[in-house]
Amino acid sequence: MNAAIAEKISRKIIRITDSIVNFTVLAILLLLIAFAGYAIWDSGQVYQAADSAQYAVYKPAEEDSVSFDELRILNPEVFAWITVYGTHIDYPVTQGDDNAKYVNTDVYGNYSLSGAIFLDYRNDRGFQDFNHILYGHHMEKNAMFGDLASYAEKSFFDAHPYANLYYDGKDHGLEFFAFIKTDAYDGSVFAPRVQGKEAQQAYLKSLLDKAVYTRGIGVTEEDHILLLTTCSADATNGRDILAARITKECYSNPFDEEKSSNANTVSVDRQVGRWESLPRWLQILLPVMMLILFMIAVYYKCRGKRRKHEKE
Repeated sequence: MNAAIAEKISRKIIRITDSIVNFTVLAILLLLIAFAGYAIWDSGQVYQAADSAQYAVYKPAEEDSVSFDELRILNPEVFAWITVYGTHIDYPVTQGDDNAKYVNTDVYGNYSLSGAIFLDYRNDRGFQDFNHILYGHHMEKNAMFGDLASYAEKSFFDAHPYANLYYDGKDHGLEFFAFIKTDAYDGSVFAPRVQGKEAQQAYLKSLLDKAVYTRGIGVTEEDHILLLTTCSADATNGRDILAARITKECYSNPFDEEKSSNANTVSVDRQVGRWESLPRWLQILLPVMMLILFMIAVYYKCRGKRRKHEKE
């Protein structure tokens, strides 16, 4: 009698334990699904905030800067606009009292993980210094300064030599002459407003010596230089830098002509697989979730066979 009662209690404990394990596994799975759903939503919000298309309405047009002035009313720290031809870089430019503000603040002055494109706080907004530095996040889906990584390919660097910089109520040209890879602590590069002819010549030499690719356009200490910089995917503290000369001459956008004359090619170039477009963490999480589901299915199937066998 005691043995029968003990066996009955033992089976009950096993059933309770089994139920607890099942509930725990199910709860973890639901939490993973909920987290994945939230992460997808949150990621979408971040990239939507970083998409240059949302700012297009404010972009200054030829002889018309009314829309741009409206943006400046919303945020007086917006003062310029940069467009790099053949890329997604087409953003208003800001400048704060330090280099920390616009790391997590958008052009409207609101908190945002994507931040904004901003000029080093030590530089002149009229771009009258010898050298200037523009910062922007390296984001997936080519948002913000994500396209700078494309210049690591020689063919891309050669095919995309120009950009436009709007400030002081008019357009100016940007002519790229070097693509540089360095680290965030390179004081010889991240030093705005270099003064003195010898120091400026040394700075130029340093840029060209560190460059992965260069274009011989005859840059001298008499020119005004602009660096576009972002984080590199190659190293923890790595930086990708695109160096340009600011010119009074404006350059036409050859890629506008390509879009109108060869729309099919452009659309193919921009296509990416749905899986490849997912964030890396999600590409890892989804297979893990599928494995968990498979293991749960196998577990319940085995348990069902075991109970059937016990009844027999």
